[in-house]
Amino acid sequence: MNEEKIENVQNEESTELTVVEPKIVPQVASMWNNTKMFNLSYKMAGFLSQSDLIPQAYKGNVGNCLIAIDISNRMGLSPMAVMQNSQVVRGKFSWTGSACKAMIDGCGRFRKPTVYREVGQYGTDSWGFYLEGEDRYGELVKGVTVTVAMAKSEGWYNQNPKWKSMTELMLKYRASAFFMRTECAGLAMGFLTSEENEDMLYVDRPSGATLSEMLDKEGAN
Repeated sequence: MNEEKIENVQNEESTELTVVEPKIVPQVASMWNNTKMFNLSYKMAGFLSQSDLIPQAYKGNVGNCLIAIDISNRMGLSPMAVMQNSQVVRGKFSWTGSACKAMIDGCGRFRKPTVYREVGQYGTDSWGFYLEGEDRYGELVKGVTVTVAMAKSEGWYNQNPKWKSMTELMLKYRASAFFMRTECAGLAMGFLTSEENEDMLYVDRPSGATLSEMLDKEGAN
């Protein structure tokens, strides 16, 4: 892989996004049940949709910008942070793979930034990564291990070309996505990452449900 490209992505992953895990609080005013808030948010979305600094999926699309504002309000992020760290894949809002780790590290549940742990042997099906962190109580939290063997078994590796051209990044992105959905579920808000949605474009799911398939279905519901 291009060394400069890897360095850029790793630098991007090291940036924390300080977020607030959404909580279900009944009877709280939001843009969806308060006309004044909705009108204000809609006006803001209109201004944002005209900016040259936002991703293509949001340019000229007031509706997409409005959804980004709603997500930003729930997570304590700025609308720009949400838009810059997300993509729209097949009409679905998706976090970028690098955003997952940034949000995990910024959520306040872990004493220091989480780290990727390498397993297996490079160049073989056993090669992979998992994300590991120490929570505020000193307990070690270990995420799901994602290997090349898993990618091949799930059908991602042979169908999505990114798995062959950027194997290490795809392994790390999957590991961070699984960690967020299993250990920091409130951050994911039920959304898949853009890499997961791209994989699902290529794969015909087998009848037998695997771990990753169950997690994908949980995230899609």
